Amino acid sequence: MRVAVSLMALAASALVLSACGKSGGGADQPASTSEPAAAAAPTPAQLKALVATLPAPYNGGDLANGELKFNQCRACHTPEQGGANMVGPNLWGVFGRKAGSVAGFNYSDGLKASGVTWDAPTIDKWITDPHAMVPDTRMSFMGIKDAKDRVDVVAYLKTVTTAPAP
Repeated sequence: MRVAVSLMALAASALVLSACGKSGGGADQPASTSEPAAAAAPTPAQLKALVATLPAPYNGGDLANGELKFNQCRACHTPEQGGANMVGPNLWGVFGRKAGSVAGFNYSDGLKASGVTWDAPTIDKWITDPHAMVPDTRMSFMGIKDAKDRVDVVAYLKTVTTAPAP
C-alpha cells in the first residue's frame, strides 16, 4: 500500500512538473512563440537539386543508404548547421571548405597543412582511408571500403551539410 501511494505521488509530481515548462496559462491563452521554429526539412525536390550539383557518380547516390552508412560517422561528427564539434569537427558547410578550418576545433598539424579543400572526390578519398591521405591525422576511422557506399555517403552528406536553395 505504501509503495502504491509513493508511486501515485511520484506520478502526480511528474505530471505537475511536466506542465511547468509550458508557456501559456490555459486553453484560451496562446502558447509563447519565443522559441525559435525548427527549420523546415528540405523537400524531395530540394534534396534532388543538392545532389544534382555533385559530379558523377555522386549525383546518383542513394540517400537512404548514405544516411545508413553515415550513422557510423555520427559517433564523432554532427552535420547540422550550428552543430557541436565533438571528437571530430561539425561538418556543416564542409563542401568547399579548407581542411582544418573549423573554428574551435583542434586539428592535427598534418591536416591543417594538407592544403585540402573538401569536394566530393576528396571526401570520397578521405573516407576511404584517412591515414593514407594524411598519415598523421588523429582521426581513428578505418574507412569505408565499398565504393558504392562512399558515393552514397558523399551524396547524403551534401544534403545534410548544405542549405537547400529556396
